[in-house]
Amino acid sequence: MRADSYHLIAECLDGDTAAFGELVRRYQDRLYNTVYRLVDNPEDAHDVVQEAFLNAYQSLDSFKGDSRFFTWLYRIAVNTAISQKRKHRAVVSIDQGRSGEMSLEPPDESEYSRPGEAMERAEEERRIQAALNRLSPEHRAVLVLKDIEGHKYEMIAEILGVPIGTVRSRLHRARAELREILEREENL
Repeated sequence: MRADSYHLIAECLDGDTAAFGELVRRYQDRLYNTVYRLVDNPEDAHDVVQEAFLNAYQSLDSFKGDSRFFTWLYRIAVNTAISQKRKHRAVVSIDQGRSGEMSLEPPDESEYSRPGEAMERAEEERRIQAALNRLSPEHRAVLVLKDIEGHKYEMIAEILGVPIGTVRSRLHRARAELREILEREENL
């Protein structure tokens, strides 16, 4: 953790709410990107991030500095997202097909892009996101943290609060389940 983050945390604990505002400003975009991949809904992602920061603020005195602040915050956010997915698991959204549109990248206008490539890429992203949505919250979390966010096993274990072996096991199962879902859809 950067030394100035320690300084900001110390100021927060002394009652300076602006210091916590600076921590929010630093980390909210990175946190939102991960949470969005976990909950697949922009409004829910904003709610989870806001709840995570609120929980972090209320629990700041329990932050011991054993890990980086962002790792601690990440853990709170991922656990909040998993809890939310469990609560809303039975709910089916009629807008599910449109939710992928929020994460689409603008089409590549370069001379090297072929016509329709952006549309194919967007369709593939929607297909993968729909398959991710069918995974359990625990499997989705580990898959997003490792394969999309690129975190190391140690960091994922710390964020999720589980042993590295559990991370490896969940990741293996999540990849196999995702592959099976995608293959099943392809054969339809």
